[in-house]
Amino acid sequence: MSQAITLARPYARAAFEVARAAGDTGTWSHALAFAAMVANDARVSDLAGDPRVQPAQLVALHLPRDMAADAPFGRFLAELAEHRRLALLPEIAALYETYKREAESQLLVKVTSAMALDAAQTEQLKASLKRRFKREIELETQVDASLLAGVVIDTGSEVIDGSARGRLDRLASALTH
Repeated sequence: MSQAITLARPYARAAFEVARAAGDTGTWSHALAFAAMVANDARVSDLAGDPRVQPAQLVALHLPRDMAADAPFGRFLAELAEHRRLALLPEIAALYETYKREAESQLLVKVTSAMALDAAQTEQLKASLKRRFKREIELETQVDASLLAGVVIDTGSEVIDGSARGRLDRLASALTH
């Protein structure tokens, strides 16, 4: 996995720079998401390793229906196909989204809570996180009943564990040491 990310990083950076220069980051974001979804399909990954399948055929599979093969995104896919790197598309898409959020001063925050958050709680949490990190916040929420109560907030570089399970684990660790 780490090798795939290492290989994907320069492609993701190049894709982002081309999209940003054209003022088309949103279109590239959707196109990369589509191509990554195709690349994750087991049937397509089998084809990618088949030497009888031409790079242009692989590009046609990964290209969104409304895009031409000679468009910048089509040429990007052709470059990946030529070097047999289409399997990296999921990692490229994820890294591209990270670059896009950074450029837009957005932060993706993953919030895991013991119970589902209502709209008011979600907005209050977004406002608090926006003040703390001085960036626009995009929340990705999920429920994990094993937390017992509270939330775990993961910003990618920082984890804030305000869950009852986390507090109990810290107390147990303190008591045993």
